[in-house]
Amino acid sequence: MPSFFSRLFAAKPADEAGWIAGEDLAPHLAEALVIDVRGPGEFAGPLGHIDGARNIPLDVFAGETEALSKHQGPIVLVCHTDRRSSAAAAHLRAAGASDVTVLRGGMVAWRSEGR
Repeated sequence: MPSFFSRLFAAKPADEAGWIAGEDLAPHLAEALVIDVRGPGEFAGPLGHIDGARNIPLDVFAGETEALSKHQGPIVLVCHTDRRSSAAAAHLRAAGASDVTVLRGGMVAWRSEGR
């Protein structure tokens, strides 16, 4: 049975990650591997991070791409807004990951929505 994320974004081109809004992600966090590509200071900073997120800063992300692309299940990428996470998503898609989404608006949107 396809995951929630696969059903949402099944029609995307092979080189393009899907997008997910915070309201759609929140009830499905347990199903996803959430990767925050901000630096450690941002991850621990005032905006905080999504509970359970793994911090892999974008400047070292390329070294993790191969292992992450083998992950069985949805991967959601997040950053401050969504620019860095979009770049990380492109790397994952190019490495063969098929269930990759980007949190639209990043942590700024997540927090502004009261999460």
